[in-house]
Amino acid sequence: MSERGDGAGAADGGRGPLILVHGLGASKSVWDPVVPLLAREREVIALDLPGFGAAPSLPAEVEPTAGALAGALREQLAGRGIDTFDVAGNSLGAWVGLELGRLGAARSVTCLSPAGLWRRPLGPAKGTTRIWARRLRPLVPLALRIPPLRRRALRTFAAHPENIPPAAGRELVLGWIDADGYDGANKAMREHIFEPQGYPPEVAVTIAWAEHDRLVGPPREERRPAGARFLVLPGVGHTPMWDDPELVARTILEGSAVPSTRPQSFRA
Repeated sequence: MSERGDGAGAADGGRGPLILVHGLGASKSVWDPVVPLLAREREVIALDLPGFGAAPSLPAEVEPTAGALAGALREQLAGRGIDTFDVAGNSLGAWVGLELGRLGAARSVTCLSPAGLWRRPLGPAKGTTRIWARRLRPLVPLALRIPPLRRRALRTFAAHPENIPPAAGRELVLGWIDADGYDGANKAMREHIFEPQGYPPEVAVTIAWAEHDRLVGPPREERRPAGARFLVLPGVGHTPMWDDPELVARTILEGSAVPSTRPQSFRA
C-alpha cells in the first residue's frame, strides 16, 4: 500500500492529501496517467488495495468486503499521520472510497464507475476467463506483444485501448492474473451491495459514470447517497485513466473541491 507520485500542489488550499484507490484486479499504477496532472494542485497518494499490487492480503479470517478494505486503508494512512483526506476511486476502489466516507475519514469521494451500486447482489461469477488466463500465464506476456491481441484484452477496461502503452497493458493484465486478493475481493463484491441509507450528508460525493463502460451500468438515483452529484464522462471506458487523463483529472479535482453534497446530473 505504498504511494506513487506524491506531490504537494501549490493550490492545495489546506485540504490535505488526495487518496487514489484502484479497482478490482488492478494496482496503483492505473493512476499513472493522471497523477502528474493532479499533483499540480494537490498532494497525491495512490494506494494498492490489500491483496493487489505490492500490498499483502487481509488476514484469512477477514472477509475482504469494501468496508474491510476501507478499514485497512484508513488504518494504514492513520499510521502515517493522515486522518482526513479526499479520495477518488475507480470501480471497487470507488466503493472503498464511499466506505472511507462512511467511516468519517474522507471529506469527499469521487467515484469513477463505482461498483456496489447495483440493486441486488450479483451472485457467483460464472466466467472462466481468469482460470484459463492463469493456466496460460507463461504465454500471456508474449501474446500481449501483438497489438490486436493486446487491444482485445484491454477493451473491456478502456474505450481506447490503443492509448495504453504496451508495458502498462502488460502490467494491468498480469496484475489481474497474479493478484492474491482477487478471488476473495471479487466474491465479497458480488455478495454485497453498497447501502446508501444513512450515508453521512457532510461527505461530498460525485458519481462519474463512463459513457462506454462495458462492466458497470449507471446507478439508479435510489442507489446513490442522498445528494450525490452524478455526471457522465463522455468517450471513456470503465477504467478511464488512459482514455482521457485530462478529463479524469479535472473530474477528480472538481469533485474534491465540492464543499457539500448537492443533487445534480450533467455530462462532463
